[in-house]
Amino acid sequence: MHGTRILDEADRLMTVCNSCRYCEGLCAVFPAMEMRRAFSDGDLNYLANLCHSCGACYVDCQFSPPHEFDVNVPKTLAVARAESYAAYAWPQALSGAFARNGLVISIIAALSMAAFILGFVALNDRSVLFGVHTGPGAFYRLMPHNAMAALFSAAFLFAIFALAMSVRAFWRDIGPPIGGRADGGSIFQAIRDAGELRYLHGGGVGCYNEDDKPTDRRKLFHHLTFYGFLLCFAATSVATLYHYLLGREAPYPWWDLPVVLGTLGGIGLIVGPIGLFMAKMRRDRALLDENSYGMDVGFIAMLFLTGLTGMLLLILRETAAMGPLLALHLGAVFALFITMPYGKFVHGIYRFVALVRYAQERRTAA
Repeated sequence: MHGTRILDEADRLMTVCNSCRYCEGLCAVFPAMEMRRAFSDGDLNYLANLCHSCGACYVDCQFSPPHEFDVNVPKTLAVARAESYAAYAWPQALSGAFARNGLVISIIAALSMAAFILGFVALNDRSVLFGVHTGPGAFYRLMPHNAMAALFSAAFLFAIFALAMSVRAFWRDIGPPIGGRADGGSIFQAIRDAGELRYLHGGGVGCYNEDDKPTDRRKLFHHLTFYGFLLCFAATSVATLYHYLLGREAPYPWWDLPVVLGTLGGIGLIVGPIGLFMAKMRRDRALLDENSYGMDVGFIAMLFLTGLTGMLLLILRETAAMGPLLALHLGAVFALFITMPYGKFVHGIYRFVALVRYAQERRTAA
């Protein structure tokens, strides 16, 4: 017996799949499964997070519904994956945020935006809030740079620490390599696999989403979202170096590196989440974990809102709309930061850790 009902079901399915092995070439889950004869809770959570939910095994499986074996690996592992986020969350007192994640993220986003708007109104004269500000330091006429840096640094550092503690618990539970560390080669391989979304391809033909016709749309929109986020993070990092090393204050000209990176990233964070949302709406319900629907959509909405407000701020930064848009954008980014350890953002982190473990297992077995 396992710790939860869904892990019992996952164990049953992995036992069936281990005796069949028809799907072993589709993704990383089945080769990793074949290295085991029995499955602990940690093993099953590892396999669940290794799964990219491409749907290929459901379409190819001879035992999928309506067969009496009722083998539905994508949905079962999706439920187990979502439950693992709460199981490893730090601190555990906040793990309940995963239960009604869409509502939690909506409330935090609304409160964050409202707080920034009210703060701007309280700290600034109306003529300043709705005034036209241009040139270096324009943003800081509405909120001092030191206050902005302190607030967002605290939120970001808390998110990083909470994620690190969660990953530590996950890594220990899935059974780390000898010595507790993965080698550099395994980490590099995992970076390649994650960067390419290697296992979001259904064995090479594409993902199955709304029907039995494979497509690469989900992979494309995941790429746009993922690299859009990384470009926005790079833009913020470069702007930080500009400020502290070169003494150059935002906002920067359109052709400057932080703006170019942020513009490309913002486009990715608008187009990617829209595509992912449309794919989610069309997805075959047989592949979906209905209970995590709110978490998925809430995360997509937060990324879209961050990208949209950032792009609007860039376009309208020399108009009277700059003040309210800056408040909305800062509120969206702040909400994204503090919900990172307690929402769908963690799926990328856990999946990367699972890929590291898988790469290490393959190197050991070779």
